[in-house]
Amino acid sequence: MEVVNGNDQESLLKSSVNVERSTTDYRVYRRRWFILAVLCVLNLSNGTIWLSFAPIADQTAEFYNVSLTTVNWLSLVYMIASIPLGLLATWLLDTLGLRAGIILAACLNLIGPGLRVVSAIPMDMSDSVRFPLVLIGQTVAAVAQPFIIESPAKVAAVWFAQNERATANMIGSMSNPLGLLLANILSPALITTDKHAANDFVLLLSVYCALPLLGLLMALFGVCSSEPPSPPTASAAAESESFFQGLKKLARNRQYWVLCVVFGSGLGLFSTLTTILEQVLCPRGYDDSISGLCAALMIICGVVGAGVAGVFVDKTKMFQEVVKVSYAMAGIGFVILAVLSRYRNLDAVMVVSSGIFGFFGFALYPISLELAVEVSYPVAEATSAGLLVVSGQIQGIILVFLAQALALPLSAGDAPYANCGTNGDIVPQDNTVTMLVFAGISCVAAVVQIIFLHPEYKRLKAEREEAEANKAPTYNGVTI
Repeated sequence: MEVVNGNDQESLLKSSVNVERSTTDYRVYRRRWFILAVLCVLNLSNGTIWLSFAPIADQTAEFYNVSLTTVNWLSLVYMIASIPLGLLATWLLDTLGLRAGIILAACLNLIGPGLRVVSAIPMDMSDSVRFPLVLIGQTVAAVAQPFIIESPAKVAAVWFAQNERATANMIGSMSNPLGLLLANILSPALITTDKHAANDFVLLLSVYCALPLLGLLMALFGVCSSEPPSPPTASAAAESESFFQGLKKLARNRQYWVLCVVFGSGLGLFSTLTTILEQVLCPRGYDDSISGLCAALMIICGVVGAGVAGVFVDKTKMFQEVVKVSYAMAGIGFVILAVLSRYRNLDAVMVVSSGIFGFFGFALYPISLELAVEVSYPVAEATSAGLLVVSGQIQGIILVFLAQALALPLSAGDAPYANCGTNGDIVPQDNTVTMLVFAGISCVAAVVQIIFLHPEYKRLKAEREEAEANKAPTYNGVTI
């Protein structure tokens, strides 16, 4: 009989703490939910920072004494920063681990909004200094974004069981659009329409510092390791490809590139739409509350759709079918939204169509990230999922500039109905062509994906093979 000494007993006790369930070789720990909660808070807060100004673009332009095109840079900087930093984030998360990436992101996520508050404080500061300062703060928060939005796929793969991964990825990923929703509600509510005093902006930007502070405290004192003591699945136990070796494999993976390009177009369209939605609707007479409600319902319905898709895929593993159906329906929804945005006095119809587009469009996000990990296995999760996000940001930048190039002067018949700004300094533009072109892009991407995406679930296949190999041999139903 083997005797276990006191030190070994203590070690065994520590390793078994918070074990929720286990198999012979693999186990999951309750603390995985706390780590996922940290990611949710960081993703939520970073989303609010990203879209703080888009729902109140006209008021922001007046307060900082800049044009609407300049205000768009407060959102555009997120897309630009994520391209080079997205690659750095994937390397850091895969090389140094989740803990280092999460804590770094949490620190940057608080410093950025702090600088934004300083830009709005009433003091002797010229406009030539005030707006660059808020842009710097926005850029610092943008640097944190790639580390935050690329982490859910990594956390799901490293900490969660096979039948939980899509749901965990969905929960972590959908926190970001919930942040966008919160920004669409808070910003119009806290910035009044009859005055735009500095105190309004100080209050608004100070409120947006609360969640980043909570996220930093949770990360510093709650995320103590990058991996659990024991892996939850065979794929988590397996060694991933090195960063550069993984990039080489991805470069030769045709199915991954189809997914990367198509997913990138969807993410780019959503990012651009949330940036310019208020500018699309205000020339037709819709006020900021309607624009915010459209964006809010788009996100609420989207989170519901993503939740349904995540649970369904965890149970059925039908990644391909869910992605194809969702993209097709989202494309149809975007066409409806683009056509309706040309008309006035359709408040209820605009809100409902936004919800339909969001329900199917958001279902794509977490499932596509999981599918990227499946088709690229054993490439590291942060690399395969992260490059999809980088693709979306690159295409988002192109689409924002395309939107500005396609915007036309408002016709004399529509000009009297425009509801943009309060003092006449803001010149509204007609975005009809922009929205129709974007609708065409969404339809083309949907068709390409339906025809050319035929993925192989390599991670699931490897886990099944490992499970079969570890089965004990039997003879006439009796284990040998």
